[in-house]
Amino acid sequence: MTFEDREFYKDELSNLLLAEKIVLNRIEEHRKLIYKKNNGIDYIEHYKSRIKSAKSIKDKLKKRNLPVNLESALNILNDAVGIRIICKFIDDVYSVYKWIENDDFFTVINVKDYIKNPKSNGYRSLHIIVAVNINDNRSINVEIQIRTIALDCWASLEHQMKYKKNIKNQKLIEKELKRCADEIASTDLSMQTLREVILEN
Repeated sequence: MTFEDREFYKDELSNLLLAEKIVLNRIEEHRKLIYKKNNGIDYIEHYKSRIKSAKSIKDKLKKRNLPVNLESALNILNDAVGIRIICKFIDDVYSVYKWIENDDFFTVINVKDYIKNPKSNGYRSLHIIVAVNINDNRSINVEIQIRTIALDCWASLEHQMKYKKNIKNQKLIEKELKRCADEIASTDLSMQTLREVILEN
């Protein structure tokens, strides 16, 4: 956390960190329950979190022509606190979503399913905005992204390419990334089918 981040979030930083901690603790509690229930099988591969940097927040607000202030960051963007949950299989992604939807700790505000409806560049992930109560009078919105290991690998590489300056053959690279995204999605479905066949035996 930089000086710029602390200056931007001011007193709200402690609330954001508390919301992050509440969600992470809840995920870990859920993992333990599922692990025990499923005889050692866990459909969450790993998870991580972040508080969005002040620079990223400001850049995003400017790009959307929104007021560059904390109120806009917390009430319009909704992703100052971000959680990413990585699963093994596509079905696991929706199992995690079902748990979040039914968990009293969370109030689902918005869902964007980029797995069933991929972005034009091939990006696939399930995005959920949830409200997390940090006390009796206050809730913080948190963005939770859920995707498979394979989809996360593609997203990480695409993110690197997007922010690299002066790339030669930009259009060709974008086309190849889209092709790779489609192939990865197809492989995910094949792996899902294989798991179902194995579990039936």
